[in-house]
Amino acid sequence: MSKPILSAHFESRKPSAVRLAQMKYEERKVKPEAVINVGIGNVSLPTNPAMQKRMFNLAAAESPFNKGVVRYSTTAGTIECQNAFKNILECEGFDTSKLHVQVTDGGSAGMELLLVGVCGPAGTGEKPLMMIDPAYTNYISFAERIGRKTVTVKRHLEENGKFTLPEIDKIEDVIKANNPGALLVIPYDNPTGQYYDYHTMSDLARLCVKYNMWMISDEAYRELYYEDGKELVSIWGLTDNMVPGIEGRRISIETASKVWNACGLRIGAVITDSPEFNNRSVAEYTANLCANVIGQYIFGALAHETKAEIMGWCGEIKAYYKEQITMVYNGLKEHEPGLIVSSPDASIYTVIDVRNVVKPGFDSIEFVLYCAGEGAVHIDGVETTLLVAPMKGFYDIKPGEANPGSTQFRISFVETPDNLAKIPELFVKLLRQYEIKR
Repeated sequence: MSKPILSAHFESRKPSAVRLAQMKYEERKVKPEAVINVGIGNVSLPTNPAMQKRMFNLAAAESPFNKGVVRYSTTAGTIECQNAFKNILECEGFDTSKLHVQVTDGGSAGMELLLVGVCGPAGTGEKPLMMIDPAYTNYISFAERIGRKTVTVKRHLEENGKFTLPEIDKIEDVIKANNPGALLVIPYDNPTGQYYDYHTMSDLARLCVKYNMWMISDEAYRELYYEDGKELVSIWGLTDNMVPGIEGRRISIETASKVWNACGLRIGAVITDSPEFNNRSVAEYTANLCANVIGQYIFGALAHETKAEIMGWCGEIKAYYKEQITMVYNGLKEHEPGLIVSSPDASIYTVIDVRNVVKPGFDSIEFVLYCAGEGAVHIDGVETTLLVAPMKGFYDIKPGEANPGSTQFRISFVETPDNLAKIPELFVKLLRQYEIKR
């Protein structure tokens, strides 16, 4: 008997680069004693105390769920949850008086929604989303899912660990050739850890105004920057006074996942200063009905936190990650000086490039599958393997082009400090083991 036929899209799908190692490891029949998973940004820290209070007391008298009833909210989300996102921005010094907040099921749902909102018709190459490679792989995946196109300008990882942007005129050439509908920036970058200052953001914003594009800023890691003397940067700090014409074309993607340590809560937001975009976006999202209402209630606790409480929390999280990232960065360089490790300036990620220490023909995906499927070394007497994300999936590469991600990996600083401290030795030992076997 014949089987029903899958769509061509489903037939072509492969696991996301951030989930690849975990899925392969789950198939492994004989597993080592320990595994350290830094392939995905699945934060292991406890969430904010105000959110915890609500999470642990859903039956409290003041809770809307105290009678066991869980109803839809409005499509745009509860006012309280919207205000939580606004309160964070206000505490950070930004004017929210003209901002519209739409709550979504995580930042991921927001990404997909904005692609529908700023790109050309499905199945065409019109008005693609313009990204800066390497870019967060889910934007590429969502664009493919809904039939929208992407176009990129490419950064290069220098020997000193710094990612360099092309000159503005080179970026402008790509815009002229492709007529994108929007430019995506990630000021505290995933996957590279690069930090974009206001000078860079302003230069990119001027291009958006000049070529009538939306400017989208993914601000999942907005509070996480580590270099002394730097300032908190946001698309909401770009005003008409700095870049005439930028107001009314700004959109940000927000999430409870990272700074607020609530990945599984699945609460995010699309924020814009364009009433028209917001109205159409909410209309589109009515098919989803609403975001997770229990998650909205828990995150909504932040609407009532003071500036001192918000900024104090962000400062603690920032200090924690700075210590962990610096420790791993120094450890990697100590165990294998030939590694190129991206400068730990922002977010919770670092890119490792092994191009100087491996034999020709190295493939990052094959190494990841080896570590997940059979590789293991002894660390402190315990048989251990490591799960990381291959960077090949973070580059939007045309067929036949060389992929810089072939020798690069992203690691996420989401494990316990004890496990993070093991990563340098573990990564280098597994790399040498793999190189001997291939």
